[in-house]
Amino acid sequence: MNYTPNPDRYQNMLYNRCGKSGLMLPAVSLGLWHNFGDDKPHRIKQDICQTAFDLGITHFDLANNYGPPPGSAEVAFGRILKEDFAGLRDELLISTKAGYEMWPGPYGEWGSKKYLIASCEQSLKRMGLDYVDIFYSHRFDPNTPLEETMQALDQLVRSGKALYVGLSSYNSKRTREAVAILRSLGTPCLIHQPSYSLLNRWVEEDGLIDTLDDLGVGSIVFSPLAQGMLTTKYLKDIPEDSRASQHKSLNPNFLSPQNLERIKALNEIAENRGQTLAQMAIAWVLKQGRITSALIGASRPEQVIDCVGAIKNLDFTADELAKIDQYAQDGALNIWAKSAELG
Repeated sequence: MNYTPNPDRYQNMLYNRCGKSGLMLPAVSLGLWHNFGDDKPHRIKQDICQTAFDLGITHFDLANNYGPPPGSAEVAFGRILKEDFAGLRDELLISTKAGYEMWPGPYGEWGSKKYLIASCEQSLKRMGLDYVDIFYSHRFDPNTPLEETMQALDQLVRSGKALYVGLSSYNSKRTREAVAILRSLGTPCLIHQPSYSLLNRWVEEDGLIDTLDDLGVGSIVFSPLAQGMLTTKYLKDIPEDSRASQHKSLNPNFLSPQNLERIKALNEIAENRGQTLAQMAIAWVLKQGRITSALIGASRPEQVIDCVGAIKNLDFTADELAKIDQYAQDGALNIWAKSAELG
């Protein structure tokens, strides 16, 4: 059956300007990460993407290593672009990244110009695209001159392979350095993609949010639901098909009885706000308008619908924020720290 987009798709989504650029991003974006590999039926992937677009999600975020296996998420999305989203390219914002291992040998990961240029070319072929809207340096490379990594991003824009460039998981210091280099080359940094949630606040401690505001760079935060911890999924037990049970991205040790009790307390706060826990978690990162977009993952279309519902209530009282902090930052539940790869 041919897909016909919802004609009212742009009426209910909130769009935010990305930094000081002319580009608008939906407040909720869709990441095609570990739920978009060959181990998932293609029909489900189609349903997720179609549901997202029908709700006004125009931004689809990928990386060269998303799957499994690495590259398969881009292949699947390329098929969706051809079969479901044909004729809609100009309504879509598509991003991909490079920085993690993709092929054997000394040129298959990190931040060299050799790797980044080759990886972008491969990503474009997998998705059947002439260009991506945003291409990211997926992580800071401590062994490659930052100038070389930024020169690769600049070259991709000048060669027409990317419209904009961004950084992912760089700390505040490295971000300032990278943005300065890009400006000197004439290719401004559009956006930064760090991890951020009410359980993972390293960007606040590092000062990254203030840095991005100062530099006029937009932000899109990944894992706002803390790999599913900030949903109702784990309130009773660990489902067999969950990330925790499959050891994909969530350590099951995080789901201790003590932590689960705190998550239940957060869920009660959400219910009192008239929201699901996931909706409150997304609203929390979007509060005050300092974050451009919250990047969600989904294994079912219903999860996308739930997450988009967050934008109906982005306001918090001081009492609500204090109660959230009481449970989210108390002891073991504040489980993530700044990555050693941040430089």
